[in-house]
Parts: sequence; C-alpha cells; structure tokens
Amino acid sequence: MTADLQSADQRFAAFRHGAFLRYWSARFLTTFAAQIVSVAVGWQVYDLTRRPFDLGLVGIVQFAPSLLLVLVTGVVADRFGRRLIMGMASLLEALCALSLLALSLRGLTGPAWIFATLALFGVARAFFSPASASLVANLVPAEDFANAVAWNSSAWQMATIIGPVAGGLLYGAGAIVAYGVAAALMVGAGLLVLSIPKPGQRTETNKPTLSTLFAGFAYIWREKVVLGAISLDLFAVLLGGAVALLPVYARDILELGPWGLGLLRSAPGIGALIVAVWLAGHPIKNHAGRIMFLFVGLFGVFTAVFGVSTLTWLSVIALALVGAADMVSVYVRETLIQLWTPDEVRGRVNAVNTVFIGASNEVGEFRAGMMAAAIGTVPAVVLGGVGAVVVAGLWAALFPELRKIRHLDGRS
Repeated sequence: MTADLQSADQRFAAFRHGAFLRYWSARFLTTFAAQIVSVAVGWQVYDLTRRPFDLGLVGIVQFAPSLLLVLVTGVVADRFGRRLIMGMASLLEALCALSLLALSLRGLTGPAWIFATLALFGVARAFFSPASASLVANLVPAEDFANAVAWNSSAWQMATIIGPVAGGLLYGAGAIVAYGVAAALMVGAGLLVLSIPKPGQRTETNKPTLSTLFAGFAYIWREKVVLGAISLDLFAVLLGGAVALLPVYARDILELGPWGLGLLRSAPGIGALIVAVWLAGHPIKNHAGRIMFLFVGLFGVFTAVFGVSTLTWLSVIALALVGAADMVSVYVRETLIQLWTPDEVRGRVNAVNTVFIGASNEVGEFRAGMMAAAIGTVPAVVLGGVGAVVVAGLWAALFPELRKIRHLDGRS
C-alpha cells in the first residue's frame, strides 16, 4: 500500500504546487480554444476556396509573427513577468476569436480577412509561447520538473483530443458558436494565469544590447545537445506534418464531415495523451537520446501509413501512433531544453525554440499545402513521412552528443 501511495505521489508530484495547477488549467483551456479555432478556420477556408494551398497559408500567416518578433519576445519574457505576458497574450487571442466571430456574422466571400486576423493571432502566440514555456520552470522545483513537463504535455494533448471534436461539433452548429465558445475559454484562461501569485524569476536587468538580443541564439549554438534537439524537431515535423491536409482527407479521401475532421484532428492527441500519462509515472531513466531518435523515426513511418490509408479506422490508428511517437520525442526534448538552459536566458532560448516549432508546424503546413497542390495530397504526406525517417537517421549521425544522452537530469 505504501509503495502504491508513493507511486501515486510521484505521478502527480507537480500538482503539489498550487501555482502549477492554475498554470496547467490555463494551458489546457487556451489550447482547447485554439483547437476549436483551428478546426473552424480550416473548414471555413476550405469551404470558401477548395484550394489545399490556402490551408497551407493558414499556417504560414500564424508563424510569420514568431519569426519576425523572435528578438523581441524572448527578451520580453526574460525582462518582464512571464505570468503577465502569458495572461495578456491569452486575452489577445480571445480578441482574435471575437474578430473571427464578427467576420462570420458579416458573411465572407474570401479568406483575406481571416488571414489578417490569424496574423494577429500569431502575434499573440509569439509572446505566449516563450513566456509560458519559461514560466513552468519558475513554478516547480527542479526535482519535479520532468513530471511537470509530462503533465504540461498532457494538458496540450487532452486539449488536442477534445478540442478538435468539440470544434467540429460546434462548427456544425455554426462558425459563430465555435468562435464564441473559443473566445470565452481564452478569457477564462487569461484570468486564471493572472491569478497566479508572482513567482520568483531571474530577470535580465542590463541595458539591451545586440549581445543580449542574440543571447538565445548564441547559447543554442554553443550547446550542441540543445541545438540538435531543437533542429531535429524543426526538420522532422517540417517534412512529416500532415495536419494542414486533414480537411482534404476528411472531405475528399475518407468522405467524412466536420465531425470526421474533428476525429482525425483528435487521433494524434489520443495516442500522445496515453504516452504522456505513462511517462508521468514512468519517466525515461536511461538512453534518452537513442529513444528520442527511435521515436522520431517511428513518427515518420506512421505518417506515411496514414498517407496511403483509405480506411477511416486505419487512418485514425495511424494518426494515434503518430501522436504517441511524437510525445516521446517531445518529452525528452523539452526536458533537456528547459533544464539545461539558465533561467536568465530561458525566455530567449524558448523564443528561438518557438520559432523552430512554428517553422516545423506552420511552415510544415505550408510545405504540405504546396506539395499537395503540385503532386497530390497522398504523395505529399507519404514523402513527408519518409523524409522524417531520413532526418532521424541523419541527425543521429550529426549530433552524437545528443544520441549518447542517457539521463534527462544530467549531462551524461
């Protein structure tokens, strides 16, 4: 009995800290709302244009602000309160959702105003991501951080399971309903974050210089383990991401409706959540680097399987396995990046990491849209999955320090 209680205590260690519980809840609500918006926007844009290329643009217009503001967002996260930035960014996201609601009320004949609103949404995310990623390390002690990473990922994954299904159902009731619910959830998340007591944070107080602006890039370049981990995600997901093309699969290949699109969007989250909960109680204790590379390769394999599938059940299983494999690599990568980065530059490192993640996701969606327009949807997804496998093998050779990492709480 005692052993069982100790195991349960270890599994929920991060939640012993009340500030983390509020943070985790806000992260869940924000991601849940963003998933609703994502499903609604994807379906709305494809309904308006029927062009896969435009689905790629949905991603690129949200990524551009993170790239353009990378030198600003990281410094802001290191010089000012990360809690305040995260909360205000959530409220700006709510404003964007309300703007999409207003546009839907007026009636749309093209996607231009949707893209403009998504660009502002991207600005909010550009400030939200480095602040939220850096804040979690200020809310729990180092010994509970790996557990916090697993549960933090679970919040994201649970939202990506429930959010797309809810988004599909809500959009079926009307775009106005979907955007209205998303806005309300984002307001709630923002207020919840702002209610967190001000945590301790080692802030950058020196006058900003070119050196301080580029400190995140400089640290990543020096620390080859961090460089390898961040760039691995960039290129693997850049090539292997297929989320942007799910509306095409739902409508034209598998012949499903908005609810079916929600199911496809949720499937990776189901697989990832199962793995995240497992990792919370059974952390990786040895050969972390090799395990990460193995599962990045599996991410590519399962993506290719999804690409060729014309059966709904097989497609859902393949996507669930994609999410499961990705969760393992995310867990290892995020733990390494956060624990190995000094707090005073953590915001700037996370700003760079946000750009890399955005490039892998949003630019990956743009890549998928362009390739689908050029060679067809199925070949674009399959070739992307094969590319992710190649990247895993190549990076294992290029970054032997990362491959040889055994423990997540040390440098050996």
